[in-house]
Amino acid sequence: MQTTSGPPPAPKHTCPESLATVTIRPGDRDYDAVRHTYTRLGSPAAVIRVRDHQDIADTLAHARTTGVPVTARSGGHGISSRSTNDQGMVIDLSRLNTVEILDSRSGLVRVEAGARWGDVAAALAPHGLGLSSGDTGDVGVGGLATAGGIGLMSRLHGLTIDHMRAAELVLADGSLIRTDTEHSPDLFWAVRGAGTNFGVATAFEFQAQPVREVIVAMTVYDAADTAAFLTRWAAAVEAAPRLAHQFPDARRRSRRESSCGPGDDRVRRHRRDAGPRGSRPPIVGRAGPAQPRNRHSLPPAAARRARAAACAATADRVAPGLLDHITPPAAESMAALMKAAGMVQLRSVGAAVNDTPPTAMASSHRTQNFSLMAATVPALRDGLDEHWERLQPHLNGLYLSFETRTGRRQLQDAFPGPVLDRLVSLKAQYDPDHVFDNNFALPSVPFPH
Repeated sequence: MQTTSGPPPAPKHTCPESLATVTIRPGDRDYDAVRHTYTRLGSPAAVIRVRDHQDIADTLAHARTTGVPVTARSGGHGISSRSTNDQGMVIDLSRLNTVEILDSRSGLVRVEAGARWGDVAAALAPHGLGLSSGDTGDVGVGGLATAGGIGLMSRLHGLTIDHMRAAELVLADGSLIRTDTEHSPDLFWAVRGAGTNFGVATAFEFQAQPVREVIVAMTVYDAADTAAFLTRWAAAVEAAPRLAHQFPDARRRSRRESSCGPGDDRVRRHRRDAGPRGSRPPIVGRAGPAQPRNRHSLPPAAARRARAAACAATADRVAPGLLDHITPPAAESMAALMKAAGMVQLRSVGAAVNDTPPTAMASSHRTQNFSLMAATVPALRDGLDEHWERLQPHLNGLYLSFETRTGRRQLQDAFPGPVLDRLVSLKAQYDPDHVFDNNFALPSVPFPH
């Protein structure tokens, strides 16, 4: 597989004296460990490993003065690859990683944006608590908590942002603000789905849910007739209890389902009785209990860096979409896509995700039951794009955390109609100089309707 070393290192960049001890530049010993993300090779002029909100404010002031682009990064896992840049500054939040239990009885917790979800799961598990979050412990809190938060427990507990009770941000002028439904509620509405456009999120308060034993099931089905299998599988998922399902494309003639849910009889009955009707018996199947902390285990730092470097060297195009239902025509298009793309993942959402009203926050897609993502390497990009266009009529919106392209179409698919208009208005209020434009930037004026 062809790889690339990425852009050449950026030239040395002068930062304020107050940031001297926390700044990593090209040529420094740790630069290669912090320049890239999980899927993108970057060459920032400086990476600032901030210690507090004052470091963030100083970085933003320097960015406004010099015109150097700035990017915020929590975990660097984001598939959209927006948490690094070339020739700019990266605000690295990894030192802001505290997880605090504010009230174990109500489940109120405070989580800093630089923590990873593996850290969060480990801190909450002794209290019998959990939060719906990403699929792996590598995922950073800040990026996921400002974009949405599709995860293993979404159908049971909703998106991560559905449980957010407050957010702390450093705005473009360097001020620190705490926002919730009573304090700057318009900003709180925007943060939950489009937060990267309004400031650097430093911490959140969440209402965690009681979660104890978790059952994890892995099943491989014979899916030689992929379109028919997808249609049956989708019908089974929509009829299922509020469990979580993933459907990665594992082999050309077989498909693997990953299911996760609370350790009660509903899960065991569902796994035994509610497979896709008309499908052959599973080729392989296994299930067993796992503690919530183990569902988001965090690999060693060296392993994270090695995996990120490998993915960044080969990843190229990622395309996401949401579907209300998987109809036979949609299934046919998806089956063709699976032959053209390097990887396809189909995740079930719906259920608890759709309990939240679409007007409650900027993340307003609340009718869809499935989230689709396809990824490929440079050699297969044209084939992916061709098949994705054929699938487009069956899609209804997208999840920006899985999108590598930017532009008007992506914004309109992510934030339909009045939602995007409201976000543009709030952008003019909170970030009129467009300091936070590296991550799916909102326009200065609304798009024509």
